[in-house]
Amino acid sequence: MTNLKPEEISTIIKEQIQKYDERLKSTDTGVVMQVADGICRVHGLSDAMQGELLEFPGEVYGMILNLEEDNIGCVLLGDQKGISEGDLVKRTKKVVSIPVGDELTGRVVNALGQPIDDKGPIKTNKTREIERVAHGVIERKSVDTPLQTGIKAIDSMIPIGRGQRELIIGDRQTGKTAIAIDTIINQKGEGVHCIYVAIGQKASTVASLVKTLEEYKAMDYTTVVVATASDLAPLQYIAPYSGCAMGEEWMEKGEDVLIIYDDLTKHAAAYRTLSLLLKRPPGREAYPGDVFYLHSRLLERASRLSEDLGGGSITALPIIETQAGDISAYIPTNVISITDGQIFLETEMFNAGLRPAINAGLSVSRVGGSAQIKAMKKIAGPIRGELAQFRELQSFAQFGSELDESTKKQLAQGERIQQILKQPQYKPLSVEKEVVMIYVVTRKHLLDVPTDKVQEFEDGLLSYIESASPSILKNIKESKVLDEQTEKDLIKAIEDFKKTF
Repeated sequence: MTNLKPEEISTIIKEQIQKYDERLKSTDTGVVMQVADGICRVHGLSDAMQGELLEFPGEVYGMILNLEEDNIGCVLLGDQKGISEGDLVKRTKKVVSIPVGDELTGRVVNALGQPIDDKGPIKTNKTREIERVAHGVIERKSVDTPLQTGIKAIDSMIPIGRGQRELIIGDRQTGKTAIAIDTIINQKGEGVHCIYVAIGQKASTVASLVKTLEEYKAMDYTTVVVATASDLAPLQYIAPYSGCAMGEEWMEKGEDVLIIYDDLTKHAAAYRTLSLLLKRPPGREAYPGDVFYLHSRLLERASRLSEDLGGGSITALPIIETQAGDISAYIPTNVISITDGQIFLETEMFNAGLRPAINAGLSVSRVGGSAQIKAMKKIAGPIRGELAQFRELQSFAQFGSELDESTKKQLAQGERIQQILKQPQYKPLSVEKEVVMIYVVTRKHLLDVPTDKVQEFEDGLLSYIESASPSILKNIKESKVLDEQTEKDLIKAIEDFKKTF
């Protein structure tokens, strides 16, 4: 051993002190007490907050939902296989956030915003928290700009405005998703970002839906957020909030967004699963007591912002599935009371071939005419009343009693309105064409056309106007009104076409 001189020792110690770098890290850690069914109880995180992300071994994250006296109940957002009792859990001090921005357009992502469409990673550095408080009353503006669905029955009787929440409700297999998809297809070239949130659906259904949107070039402005039936309940629970956060990014830039939640019945069921596993007390139909707040805080985020904030909007079309047409059940009544109206679809009408199967009597839009262009507002008034009279008279006419002339006319008119409101799937119409067809039927130009020829007449007339007098459609589109001259031209075009039909 070499003898070191005292001054050498002091030099070495001084060097060591200079190089010494304090590398202490403080992390809040807890211990897994119990893990089962995607629910984890953690002990020892006394400062954790509601909704915070926790990191488990194997890079699995969990979200805190319950804060109890001696433990924390959290739901896992990944596979629980690698987690066992006694494992250490770290706090991240962050809440669930997802990537947002234009890079998400045209992509299919899961509830955490991760791509699942094999098109590579999403290159965005912007993120947003999935939960946030909705804009207050002062920051909003009333709904006055229409969001055209391209479906005659809706745009004429149950108009939807930008910033509105309109519920689509009906039994299974009545065409609820079809209305939503047609509305997305109709936004082509309208500058509206569309977001479709699929909650608890079969992966095959979602895949065919994405294929349809690609066929109609609608994926160019659409983002699909997917939490399939095989995904964990927590992912199904956060999916709609993730979709909404993506939409808010665009809304706050002053752009318009359309978001579809398909469907909130499955969303409520996923939340019920979580709540029961977390041992929260069950309420009516075993749903937890805050199931109303679950949907109200989501749908309240859809709004039209004031001009000071850029005037952007989120229009929400939530979908609810009923059992045997019972709209007075728990979840349906909850969502009806939150939204600004509902479109009610009926199995009987669907089976009778009247598609879209919209029951005009039970459907309503609480925004009304302010979400219609002037031309549509001017002519669409009588439709609802005439349809209601027709329904009533129809039940009398079944008894085969002798009918007077005016009753026969009313029945004939009602039948033709029904025929005009029929529309094939994936064929939304531009608003000027809708105005023309609604004008033709409300001004009783179809009474001399046989009922079974009405659809043929519609196709023929629209083609004829497009080729012979396109100025009619152009004027309605640009001025959004039906002025005297355009009306005269339209009547002449109808009469000329009838000669050849």
